[in-house]
Amino acid sequence: METLKKFLEFELISAGEYKILVYTLVAILMIFLVTKLILWLIKKTLFRKRKFNKLDKGSAYALFQIIKYIIWVIAIGFILEAIGIKVTLLIAGSAALLVGVGLGLQQTFNDIISGIILLSEQSIKIDDVLEIDGDVVKIQSIGLRTSKGLNTNDISIIIPNSLITNNKVINWSHQAMKTRFRIDVGVAYGSDVDLVIKILEESAFQHPDISDRELTEARLVNFGSSSLDFQVLFFSQNIFRINKVKSDIRRIIVQKFAKNNIPIPFPQMDLHLKSNYTEILKQKE
Repeated sequence: METLKKFLEFELISAGEYKILVYTLVAILMIFLVTKLILWLIKKTLFRKRKFNKLDKGSAYALFQIIKYIIWVIAIGFILEAIGIKVTLLIAGSAALLVGVGLGLQQTFNDIISGIILLSEQSIKIDDVLEIDGDVVKIQSIGLRTSKGLNTNDISIIIPNSLITNNKVINWSHQAMKTRFRIDVGVAYGSDVDLVIKILEESAFQHPDISDRELTEARLVNFGSSSLDFQVLFFSQNIFRINKVKSDIRRIIVQKFAKNNIPIPFPQMDLHLKSNYTEILKQKE
């Protein structure tokens, strides 16, 4: 026992009044291991589906992130105390420095505050599909400063949290399980309008990701300069991959139009030369 006591009190580093003993390193290691164990137990408890079936994945993740940051702050405080650094004196002594650092890192602190808001407010959750600056992104993780998302091209994007909280963001996942989309198409004048509407509705519902046939609707919306303009509206649950769904439906529409001899027009321009201008050109030759 005496040997163990001497080993723990063995002095490793000495700097003035501060001394780092073997006991200090053991205390730091114990604080670290206990913190990791507590976080592991909390995570297992939050994500246990049978016991917490009312807590969805996004809410559990947000709650765990907040708890994790709080526990690590407390753990760091204990580690500093174990080393011999008084946390209260450290904060008071570095107040002026923190003000200067804060002025230089305003955007970083803005992102951190935004992250705390996102995690506590839970307006954005894991697996939510967002539209940010015209880009559709599925949220994979929400951190204290940045969030990570996957766009429709399967490219991972790092998003500053302030970009989500300070800008207009469309959250497609806050709606019902299915969302309404549309495809615009024009056909040549003289085409059978009723047949076009029938083909558009059949083409949309032919896709396996389209639900509610009675809510699938095609409309004649405008008399364009070179075409009759139609819209086909449909509901789908495949929000994140909706561009692929639209592409498939457009292919079906093109095939059905070709079978029924319904042309899709394109802008054309006729050039008319006046007779006197033609005569001037002949004289120059």
